[in-house]
Amino acid sequence: MTPGRLTRTTLTAGAALLPTLAALHGAPVISTFGPLRNRTMPRLAGQGRPDHIALTFDDGPDPLSTPHFLRALEARGIRATFFLLGSMLVRTPGLAQEMAAAGHEIGIHGWHHRALLLRGPRATHDDLARARDLVAQVTGELPRLFRPPYGVMTTSTHLACRRLGLTPVLWTAWGEDWRSRATPRSVHDTVTRDLRGGGTILLHDSDCTSAPGSWCTTLAALPRILDTCAAHDWHTGPLRDHGTPRASRDDPDVVVRNRHAGPAGRPAA
Repeated sequence: MTPGRLTRTTLTAGAALLPTLAALHGAPVISTFGPLRNRTMPRLAGQGRPDHIALTFDDGPDPLSTPHFLRALEARGIRATFFLLGSMLVRTPGLAQEMAAAGHEIGIHGWHHRALLLRGPRATHDDLARARDLVAQVTGELPRLFRPPYGVMTTSTHLACRRLGLTPVLWTAWGEDWRSRATPRSVHDTVTRDLRGGGTILLHDSDCTSAPGSWCTTLAALPRILDTCAAHDWHTGPLRDHGTPRASRDDPDVVVRNRHAGPAGRPAA
């Protein structure tokens, strides 16, 4: 076979593989469909023990809004899980330290709030690793949880999480609190419509990717949401108290991976 024919054959074969590779990359997007996820993927959905509700917030830390949520939770004696954006954390590391010192659990939401469906394996890994390493540097503790922007998982995301010792967690109920038309009542009603014992609630403590001022709506809805959980005798707290399975710090695979990893999760030189 001549070199020219070999090149054409190789290019043709490569082009034929592209749809298959794209399908494999995007296959986990099916988990974005909440009812299916809650029914068939309980671990990814964040389902825990039936007497507990995991309270989670995305998109912080925001110096304008996050302190209000911290004070509201402190007044109720409740801790939560905050999934932080690296691009927000780098601006206010002291606020994240305050959150961790108050007993809240810190997870990562990636560095940039961009859909991972449009990012390849290396870009996905580097985005997660950069956010993970900054959280560890700021709080002194390696984060264990990851929530993807928009709740969109890909094959590359699952592989990056495994390599970095992260457990992806989505949610079973959300408040759609990012919308400009949301009200405290609509946020409460949307959350509780789908909430069951063992569920995970998604709210936002920042409007950096939401309608301007939407955090005020979320903050106003929070007391009623907590009251509803208490009325059902559900304990509300962070994911670490939720009873969801995750990679353990003592898991041999995680220990070996972290021991031999460089600062961004790559094998050390």
